[in-house]
Amino acid sequence: MLDIKLIRENPEAIRAGAEKKNEKCDIDLILQLDEQRRVIIRKVEALKAERNRVSGEIAKNKKTGNPAENAVAEMREVGKKIAVLDGDLRDVDAQLQIKLSWVPNMPHESAPVGKDEESNELVREWGEKPSFDFTPQAHWDLGEKLGIIDFKAAREVSGSGFYVLRGAGARLQRALISYMLDMHTDDGYEEVIVPHIVSSETMFGTGQLPKMADDMYHIESDDLWLIPTAEVPVTNLYKKQIIDEAQLPIHLVAHTPCFRREAGAAGKDTRGMIRVHQFDKVELVKIVHPENSYAALEDLVAQAEKVLQGLQLPYRVVNLATGDLSFASAKTYDLELWSAGVDRYLEISSISIFEDFQARRMGLRYRTADKKTVFPHTLNGSGVALARLIPAILENYQNADGSVTVPEVLRPYMKGAERIA
Repeated sequence: MLDIKLIRENPEAIRAGAEKKNEKCDIDLILQLDEQRRVIIRKVEALKAERNRVSGEIAKNKKTGNPAENAVAEMREVGKKIAVLDGDLRDVDAQLQIKLSWVPNMPHESAPVGKDEESNELVREWGEKPSFDFTPQAHWDLGEKLGIIDFKAAREVSGSGFYVLRGAGARLQRALISYMLDMHTDDGYEEVIVPHIVSSETMFGTGQLPKMADDMYHIESDDLWLIPTAEVPVTNLYKKQIIDEAQLPIHLVAHTPCFRREAGAAGKDTRGMIRVHQFDKVELVKIVHPENSYAALEDLVAQAEKVLQGLQLPYRVVNLATGDLSFASAKTYDLELWSAGVDRYLEISSISIFEDFQARRMGLRYRTADKKTVFPHTLNGSGVALARLIPAILENYQNADGSVTVPEVLRPYMKGAERIA
């Protein structure tokens, strides 16, 4: 959430920032509500000051025996006026908070300006795309022939948009999770295991609500949500807290399933594992000093890249255009992984900085040495998503006989297996 003072002092900049992100928000109404709120507060403070002054006089009159009945009656009326204004203030403040919740985070100046992904900026590429002396197969054909992915069983159990991993496919996913968690914890991240179902307040804290409500799975009877990413519960571990400055930076990693309705993706990537309703992901979260946050963003990108480099998978890093940024993000890098069977790059990781946007929404602050409280900056990134990593491994490491070579770094996690056949 943006600071109302920032909106009040820079309304045109906020309008321009929202427009760059293709977002709509009523800044004029926000400013009107803000002014109404401030007017009411001034009236209440004036009435309370008058009540305090007259109450002092009443006390003196009672001590000296002078009549005070008229003043007492007058103060009762003042008390009624204050109560009415307090109610008005609550109503205006509630309206203001609703409107503020729809104002997106402002894009950073280093994010390329553009309406959509066509304006994304290529930062770098790594690795060489595999070449084959045969026609490479897509992962859905490879997986079913090898008996390690079962789409039919998943459809029977849950419907379209799900998959079942069997045998070596299940072991491959478990190997990847262990490989990533070991790497990140060895590099200083604290591993956490978190709930996979969260409250509306928690979803609001990281910016999923109200904007993304239609893309999430909601348990209406309990007003709880299945998490779309571990970012939500992990970042919110510190909501409503004032932590000590010495605790920063905080580096956390978690493996969770992720659940997404994909409500706006009808007809896209309907085959295979590329776009599904449930998938597993290892997520990285950082909470840092504001002055170090953009250096922390680059470090987080490097951490996710390290996963792909260890697997020897070709990828590219893309700086997202303003119109392709999420509601809460100030800047995002995508890692896009080459997948030979579908002959294109797949987004495998989004690494974002939110500045103090999420911290304000969830009420997270830190106390400095001079006792000031400051909102920290939050960041997160996939380290990385398995529903696209597994297809890329199958497609890039496939052999002419239909087998798949196991990446060398994963073999210790797969009892030394060199191939899936």
